[in-house]
Amino acid sequence: MSTHPTAIVDSHANIASDVVIGAYSIIGPDVVIESNCIIEPHVIIKGPTHIGPHNHIYQFASIGEATPDLKYKGEKTTLIIGEHNVIREGVTIHRGTVQDRGETSIGSHNLIMAYTHIGHDSVIGNHCILVNNTALAGHVHIGDWAILSGYTLVHQYCHIGMHAFTGMGSAIGKDVPAYVMVTGAPAESKTINAEGLLRRGFSKASIQTLRKAFKFIYRKKLILTEAMIELETLAIDCDEVRPLIESIQNSKRGIVR
Repeated sequence: MSTHPTAIVDSHANIASDVVIGAYSIIGPDVVIESNCIIEPHVIIKGPTHIGPHNHIYQFASIGEATPDLKYKGEKTTLIIGEHNVIREGVTIHRGTVQDRGETSIGSHNLIMAYTHIGHDSVIGNHCILVNNTALAGHVHIGDWAILSGYTLVHQYCHIGMHAFTGMGSAIGKDVPAYVMVTGAPAESKTINAEGLLRRGFSKASIQTLRKAFKFIYRKKLILTEAMIELETLAIDCDEVRPLIESIQNSKRGIVR
C-alpha cells in the first residue's frame, strides 16, 4: 500500500497492498478497499463501505457518510461500490437506512462526475454516466447504461430505466422508462435514445421497433393499458422491447408522460 505520510488510515480498515492513498485523505474503520484503487488527496471514506478493485476516487469526494435523513438514528448501514468506477471531485455518496435496503449500491464501470450527490439507499447499475451536479435523492434506482446530464435532479423513489437519457437541468419526479429521453422541469418525454443505442450496438431494426413502441406510449393518445398491449405485440419479434415493458410494469410512481 502506498500511503502518503499525511493520510490517516484507521487500523480497522482493510486496504489491499497496492492501493494508492493520497495526501490528507482519511480512511475510517470498517472500510474495505480492494486492489488497484487510487484514492486521491483530501478524500474521506467512512464505513461500513466496501470498494471493489480498479476504482479511482478524486479529491474532496466524501464516500460512505451517514445520511442526513431524519429517520436515521445511527444504525449500521453500508455502501457497496463495484469495480472500474471513476468518481470525480467533490462527489458525495451516503450509506443506506434500515427503513429501506440498509445499503447504497454502485455497480461497475460508471463515470460519476464532479459534485454529483447519490443519496441513501440508491442503486446505480453499470456503465452509467452521471454528469456534473446531478443530485439523486434517497431510494433512487438507475438502470444500466443510463446517462444523466448536468444538473439533473431526481426525486426520491424514482426509477430511471436502462439506456435512458435525461437532458441538462431535468427535474425528474416520476419514473423514466427504459430507452426514453426526457428533458425539462418537470421532465417531459421527447423520444427514444436512438443515438445512444446505436453506439451500444443495437441494430437499426431494433431501434426502429423501439421508436414504434415509444409512439404507442406517447404519441397515439392511447391509455397506458392499450399501449402495453401494442408493446407486447412488438416484443414477440423484438426482445429489446421487453425491458421497456418491464420498466413500465414495475413503476410505482407512474412514468414521465
